[in-house]
Amino acid sequence: MEHSRIARADELTEVQRIEVASGAPFREIGMTEVADMPPMPLDALAERQRAGRVWVTVDARDRPVAFAVLDVVDGSAHVQQLSVDPAHARRGIGGRLLDQVAGWAAGRGLPALTLTTFRSVPFNGPYYARLGFRELTGDEVTPGLARLLAAEAALGLDPADRIAMRRPVG
Repeated sequence: MEHSRIARADELTEVQRIEVASGAPFREIGMTEVADMPPMPLDALAERQRAGRVWVTVDARDRPVAFAVLDVVDGSAHVQQLSVDPAHARRGIGGRLLDQVAGWAAGRGLPALTLTTFRSVPFNGPYYARLGFRELTGDEVTPGLARLLAAEAALGLDPADRIAMRRPVG
């Protein structure tokens, strides 16, 4: 059975591999530009790993099969990236990993998890809604989340299909 923990420095290239592999479902729905985006750079991953903000879910042989990268944005734990290796998808691993990082956030006095995602992609916005996230609208979108959405638009992601979501912890 798998379990989640803080990633080790020697696992960051495997985190990148999982991120690249997790682009396959986007390719299958015609979002090749998203599927072809490069993974988070190693230096950015290493910085977050040293801060204890890269989590992995590992299999029975202690090999990463999923990961989450966290930042703190406007006083909440922000899920910068959540990816599950497609070979391990649809087993609840992503949801359990989110529960683990919610516990991490609660232990640090952070009130919520936030993320930005695609509204219309079934394994994005609707998936996170099933896991207790709610779309933020209007003034609920904090300044930091608004900056992230703007940065995503600058990368070419359709701002009409990008949303910010929040899930309370604790």
